[in-house]
Amino acid sequence: MRPLLILLIFLLTSPTALAWNGAGHRLGILIAWQQMAPDTREFVSQALARHPDHGRWREKAGADDAALIFAEASTWPDAIRHDPRFADQPSDNPPLPGFPDMGRHGDWHYVDFDRHGKRGRGQIDRKIVELSELLATSTQPAELAWALPWLAHLVADLHQPFHAGYSEDRGGNTVLIEDPSARQPFVKLHAWWDDLPGPSGLRGKRLRLRAEALQANWPAPRQGDVRQWLNESRQLLKRAYPKTMGSVSLLIDDDYRQWAQATGERRVAEAGYRLGRLLEEIHRQRVSRETPAAINPGR
Repeated sequence: MRPLLILLIFLLTSPTALAWNGAGHRLGILIAWQQMAPDTREFVSQALARHPDHGRWREKAGADDAALIFAEASTWPDAIRHDPRFADQPSDNPPLPGFPDMGRHGDWHYVDFDRHGKRGRGQIDRKIVELSELLATSTQPAELAWALPWLAHLVADLHQPFHAGYSEDRGGNTVLIEDPSARQPFVKLHAWWDDLPGPSGLRGKRLRLRAEALQANWPAPRQGDVRQWLNESRQLLKRAYPKTMGSVSLLIDDDYRQWAQATGERRVAEAGYRLGRLLEEIHRQRVSRETPAAINPGR
């Protein structure tokens, strides 16, 4: 009984995982960057430059490189979970200069469904739509700077299957798995998936090489829409739970590891391709609003 008691304590006390780790988000951004035209890149860079935390992102990027700064910005919605400037309830902390909103918005990162498909908590799909619309229409620099990291982050999160998971196990957060090959042999299933893209601190040249490899291995998917991205993640859940039992919990065996690793890499790449195209469309809409005369009058 003692091992079971230890595992129960682990499940009750360890923090809830929320997203792909830093490597997953940064890799997706570098792939997105390759899908974007120079004027779209400029729009993104100028918007992010007005964010109060832009200097922090540049410092972490280690270079005054627009793509790497955007990559760091994409991890910001996770970083604010531990930032005292922000609060779980936005009304608890009044907006600081440059911030339209001081909420941590934990329920934006996911959406849960019960085993019958009934929607539960979480708003990720709805917020991607809302943020896309805001970015296409807003003329407020602070709103654009705030919305861009959120949109980039949530598009990546939606491609992680357990961010569209089951209410009963909180998106895999109450499912313990046993991975004999890992330094930490017992971990939550959701957290195990979050770390599939690689070490969370992946940056610089190694990050670029890894992003290039993902693009070489995984072709661009059909763009689809938010509903399709959500449904794809939900379909993956059917295989995302290990079938083999270990000593006291579900076991990560070689077959499952190979499938999950390939699936995780593919989903990170797909999120990057789709985010890049989405930002292209958002910028196109902004340009069309700024220039009332049609570029191609005969279209």
